[in-house]
Amino acid sequence: MILLWILVLIIVYIKMIDPGKKRKHPVLNVKYYAHRGFHGEEGIPENSMAAFKKAKGSGYGIELDVQLTKDGVMVVHHDYDLKRTCGVNKKIADLTYRELCRYRLMGTRERIPRFVEVLREVDGKVPLLVELKMETCNRKLCKKVARALDQYKGLYCIECFHPYALYWFKKNRPEVIRGQLSEQFLKEKEYELRKEANVTADFYPSKGFTKVLNHPKILKCFHNCFLFFRRALWLSGILGLRQIIVLTNPNPTFSFNL
Repeated sequence: MILLWILVLIIVYIKMIDPGKKRKHPVLNVKYYAHRGFHGEEGIPENSMAAFKKAKGSGYGIELDVQLTKDGVMVVHHDYDLKRTCGVNKKIADLTYRELCRYRLMGTRERIPRFVEVLREVDGKVPLLVELKMETCNRKLCKKVARALDQYKGLYCIECFHPYALYWFKKNRPEVIRGQLSEQFLKEKEYELRKEANVTADFYPSKGFTKVLNHPKILKCFHNCFLFFRRALWLSGILGLRQIIVLTNPNPTFSFNL
């Protein structure tokens, strides 16, 4: 009986991440993205306008992170707080955009940019890999990012660790390429590099099920399943997964994209 349930769960899980009809899109042909922009040189911190300009000038696609300030402004920043990047123990969600502008990145003159500013700067010259930073089912972030990208003429795809973002885009912007991010949780000490798996774009739960997915242990379980699919390359091929490389200074991070 237990084996039967395990089999049923495996089938249901594969069905959930099944990309369905394999789509062709120019953004899927892009192999290299500069992770948080092309940063690392003096005066060029991650997720800054300087890093994005350098990536654009070098011809690399750009991976970036989008989240909301207290007053609902979309800004580009990876961490939810400013401790690592600005030396301030404050969360972005607790600050208005005007308050956020007081701080500079990594001791440079660069500030945290707005998402719309980055879109104007890139201007479709290179593809964008847009990660939505959300810890819960943040519909507001999904709507704002979607509306901003509706006006953008360049190539882009979206990704997120939280499956709800994929569900929302599947329902409201089905033409947009989507990626489910996952991370290694089981053997973190064995890895020197943080490895992310940008897995199938058609992983989307039912509306009621999204509440369950907010639980950290549930998300961790799904992420470890994604890690299994990443390692099982033959199964990845069956599911239509494609490998991309995100250039993370000084070493690359390997990802999968549909």
